[in-house]
Amino acid sequence: MKRERYLRSVRLLAECYHTFEHISSTHIRTLDLTPPQFDIVATLGNTEGMSFKELGEKTLITKGTLTGVVDRLEAKGLVCRISDANDRRSTIVRLTAKGEQEFERVFPPQITLCKEPFLAYGEEDFAALERELSKLKQHLDDAARRMKQ
Repeated sequence: MKRERYLRSVRLLAECYHTFEHISSTHIRTLDLTPPQFDIVATLGNTEGMSFKELGEKTLITKGTLTGVVDRLEAKGLVCRISDANDRRSTIVRLTAKGEQEFERVFPPQITLCKEPFLAYGEEDFAALERELSKLKQHLDDAARRMKQ
């Protein structure tokens, strides 16, 4: 049976993602955080906080997992929960002063590390990569919508 041509591209894309994720998560663990904890701290950094719903959308962490991660960050003193003054059913998650310090400690070195593989890329390289990835995402989104129908 002849191999489908797209499989080579999908495999390469997956290998890139897995390698990037391995580099990123290995470094995050050296900073004494789990990748989901880092994701939340990084997302909340330089904000006034956000609702669980917004935090879940921005981090792509599922609701069930998000609550447990926030619980652990709260136990470390890095985040606090505040009732939303506009909607009492909603809770805002915000970095504490200690959480802001943690953000300042962990975010810059993580960005520096993750930027390294891209240093040889110029503006044209990024534009071409983003154009092709955007095109692929659109096709995948279209396929997902058709599946829901």
